[in-house]
Amino acid sequence: MVICRGGACRLYSRNRREITDSYPELVAALTTGAGNREMVLDGEIIAQTPAGTPSFALLQRRMHVARPGAALVRAVPVQLFLFDMLVDEGETVTGEPYLRRRERLHRLGFTAAPVQTPPHWVEVDAEKMMAAARDNHLEGIVSKRIDSVYRPGRRSPDWIKTPFRRTTEAIVAGWTSGSGSVSGFFGSLILGAHDPAGNLIHIGNVGTGFTFADRRSLRARLEELARADPLFPLASARGRPGTPHWVEPVLVGDVEYREYTGEGLRHPSWRGLRADKSTDEVVVPE
Repeated sequence: MVICRGGACRLYSRNRREITDSYPELVAALTTGAGNREMVLDGEIIAQTPAGTPSFALLQRRMHVARPGAALVRAVPVQLFLFDMLVDEGETVTGEPYLRRRERLHRLGFTAAPVQTPPHWVEVDAEKMMAAARDNHLEGIVSKRIDSVYRPGRRSPDWIKTPFRRTTEAIVAGWTSGSGSVSGFFGSLILGAHDPAGNLIHIGNVGTGFTFADRRSLRARLEELARADPLFPLASARGRPGTPHWVEPVLVGDVEYREYTGEGLRHPSWRGLRADKSTDEVVVPE
């Protein structure tokens, strides 16, 4: 979220954490473009590879740095793509139809990096949009009703995200303790794969996609395969919720995911065990 008031603009993440100092180049462009206009904007910050493909792995090099130096800003440039407007000239416009809010955005004149209002299309078949997104290595498309209002803090059925999903094999290396409705089973599975040197490394945890029957049968197998020693260091704090319990690396699972960042799988979901794959065949996703 971008909040501009009194000639200054500030940035906030979706969990309301201020990130203004993390992206000085965006703040400078926004402040220049906004002037003294009071407004609230919604958008997404991205980092791109040299080929122009959005890369979450690259963005991670910036998103956890509170005050990046000039060298990092040059090495990992970011852009802000604006896609909605909540307040314009001090007036709340969330109740206006989507296309009218887009017109307001375009009139702001943000047309070049690092802050842009990307184009949108109407009366184009969704399959054509998906094909264009896939050809350009994007994450997917978002479809919005042209008369939809902006609903702050809510997921609206008037906006539908259609992401591309990938699949990979992963070695089940362990599990973490569950809580609540899954306290008797497991919270997530610890996943591993072989790197180019042949080492088994952590590629993330998966905690969704299981039925209760899956959790019951898998927990029984995991108990039989229990081992005391860890197989590898866990990649990050985000990848290790709960207490880890290790198992012999003999089970191979099929996992759907959005992207592999090098630190772990983004938005993984369990698809099932693979009886046709050996652990030697499992390598880190590209």
